[in-house]
Amino acid sequence: MTAEQPRHGYELMRAIEESMGGSYSPSPGVIYPTLSWLEDMGYAHVEAEGGGRKRYAITVGGQAFLTANRAAVDNLLSRMGSISQSGRHEGVPAPVTRGMENLKLALRLRLRRGPLDQTTAEIIAAALDAAAQAVERS
Repeated sequence: MTAEQPRHGYELMRAIEESMGGSYSPSPGVIYPTLSWLEDMGYAHVEAEGGGRKRYAITVGGQAFLTANRAAVDNLLSRMGSISQSGRHEGVPAPVTRGMENLKLALRLRLRRGPLDQTTAEIIAAALDAAAQAVERS
């Protein structure tokens, strides 16, 4: 995405979310370490702006890497396109889809940590009930 134009980390997160049809939105904890790694590898450079903001742009080395790996990049973009166009949440705005997916992931991750005791189950149920009521009131 920085190959198209220089972007801030937040802009990259939104562009990825849009390209995935809202089914995935990378967190700052994913984007910023990745951008730092790309910079360390010489594939991206930072264009500093006022207020401490950074805009990331692809370097000549990064463009060469993309060109050398075009088949893998095209394969990945194709897979992303099929996910975003699968119609799982057709017509649902991207932020709502992201929220739904984030909730499902949070529940799956918590349940993988082990069984829930009664208190924890009640806390989770109350949070889910509160979210449902907020959605109903919107």
